[in-house]
Amino acid sequence: MSHYDVVIAGAGPAGSASACRLVRAGLRVALVDRASFPRDKVCSEYMSPEGVRHLAALGALDRVEAAGGQAIRGTTVHAPRGSRLTGLFARAGHAPFRDTGLSVPRRILDQALVESARAAGAELFERHLVCDVLREGATVRGLLVRTAGGRLRELTAPLTIGADGLRSVVARELGRRRTGPLRRYALVAHLTEVAGLGDTAEMHVSARGYVGLNPLGNGIANVALVLPHDAMRQARGRVRHFFFEALAQFPEVAARIRGSRVVREVLVSGPFGAWSSRITTPGAVLVGDAADFFDPFTGEGICAALRGAELIEATLLPSLTRGAVPGAAALRAYRRARRRAFLGKWTVERAIGYAMLAPALFDRAVARLERHGLAHTLIGVTGDFVPPRAVLNPLFLSRVMF
Repeated sequence: MSHYDVVIAGAGPAGSASACRLVRAGLRVALVDRASFPRDKVCSEYMSPEGVRHLAALGALDRVEAAGGQAIRGTTVHAPRGSRLTGLFARAGHAPFRDTGLSVPRRILDQALVESARAAGAELFERHLVCDVLREGATVRGLLVRTAGGRLRELTAPLTIGADGLRSVVARELGRRRTGPLRRYALVAHLTEVAGLGDTAEMHVSARGYVGLNPLGNGIANVALVLPHDAMRQARGRVRHFFFEALAQFPEVAARIRGSRVVREVLVSGPFGAWSSRITTPGAVLVGDAADFFDPFTGEGICAALRGAELIEATLLPSLTRGAVPGAAALRAYRRARRRAFLGKWTVERAIGYAMLAPALFDRAVARLERHGLAHTLIGVTGDFVPPRAVLNPLFLSRVMF
């Protein structure tokens, strides 16, 4: 048995950022992941300027930019019936951390965050599988993990953080894991020689789903195809062929990837629209996708994960520095902080996700956003540096709809 101040399941952005912040505050932290780094991950690999701000605060930005990636100025959305909008971060009406976001492969991003956590003093356990949550009565006391050699090991701490993603072991132990009605899946690959890439990320929407094109630099694009659950039945046993067959249903995208080469194989993730019924219990909290993840359309899952780590530090650190299990008041403060930070954004994400089911409505909204110069504000909201109230108000909505 090994004892720490905090044990974290999952060394992705949420886990590594939490480890980095808590170690810098003087705590002893164990960071556990079943993968070894660097590793690939299904993701749109897109960050707004707010995500970049978090990387700078964690001391990881220089590592990320030195290893690769491309600055992006905003997002262009292509609606099903031909309307289009372009939202630029610099014109969103609120000064961002800087005028550009960043597109970077998760292989680079996650490695940089892991290195930042390890450099700060976190103890990283790679190729360790989380088998179970340790309990003492109703209180979580740590994790039972299986090492790469097959040995079981107990890691105990006053606080266990579940940062282990959509299929979180910790989340399942805390309560029910729920999935909403949309149940979309993502198929993501890296392609080279994609024609017409610029300095914005692109979203191409149809009645059956959407495709994201995100320039990663060096002539490589992240191509993310998001489809409903029913469509995925055709992908069994033939994921790569299905990926290109489905992309052919998006004529503009299909024309631009003709002749492209796959330089990172197609990866699959989902279903999205998942959330945990409980994000806290005595001795444990959830962060990142383990807590809640709706849909990748807005492309800000990374930023939400990094913000969640910031909230853990702000609400739970006082208890942890005393060596105590965070009490009911601290856990309640964390839940309230998450609600304040994410409720408005969750509302916008869900509105966009359901609007895509009505192509005529979605096309009309996109046209009006562009015509009235409102696209920049919306992209700032989805990028987490413009408050959601900038779009969740009667004036803005009336200009979009009427």
